[in-house]
Amino acid sequence: MTRRALVIGATTPIGTAIVAALVADGCRVAGASLEDKDVEGLDLHLAADCSDSGTAAEVLDRVVAEFGGLDVLVSAAGRMPLEPAHRTTDEQWRDALANTLDTFFFPLRSALPALFVSEAASVVAVSSVNTLVAAPWAAAYTAAKGGVDALVRQLAVEYAGRGVRVNAVAPGIVGGGSRPDAAAGYPIGRTILPTEVADAVTFLAGPRASAITGVVLPVDGGLSVVSPAVVGRADLQARLRDG
Repeated sequence: MTRRALVIGATTPIGTAIVAALVADGCRVAGASLEDKDVEGLDLHLAADCSDSGTAAEVLDRVVAEFGGLDVLVSAAGRMPLEPAHRTTDEQWRDALANTLDTFFFPLRSALPALFVSEAASVVAVSSVNTLVAAPWAAAYTAAKGGVDALVRQLAVEYAGRGVRVNAVAPGIVGGGSRPDAAAGYPIGRTILPTEVADAVTFLAGPRASAITGVVLPVDGGLSVVSPAVVGRADLQARLRDG
């Protein structure tokens, strides 16, 4: 059976990598994003703001009609305003929630009737390591991604009996670079590649993860488990490098 997938946020670096990975895994893939931009591998791409519930419903109706159903929903959208909490504006707060949490929930709510009748129903959200370890100036983003994590656990329990698995991945900084300022604290010595996030998403979305639901899987090079002392001490960083 060819699985049918929809990727929300398909034009982001992570989104395009997820599209490619799902296609390579044998899926037929549709995408939705704010940008009207070509993404290689998509059978259907819709420029749409899925933070609006009506628009999200229209996107799902179009995809289900085009594909004859839906098996996999991936949410890779998000917005990260960088401000300390006391300078975060109402607009920035609402924008982060709308473009991160709403764009996960509204398409998912509209997708559930199709997922209920799928033989391989899976939902995967792209969360963030920021929900596991705190960083300055990310209050709105962290709150929105934290809501995604909570929904993953809640919906995994609610819909396990209907055959729908719900999981998330939590990437660290995506870029793959080894600049000391970006990679400090990453035990693997670098930040994360979009393809590494996409591989984790594809695994969770597929049959090899059939017993996994309600999980937020860190894809962060060990950042979320390393001692904070490592970041501040050159001797401990040297131990990581030298083994």
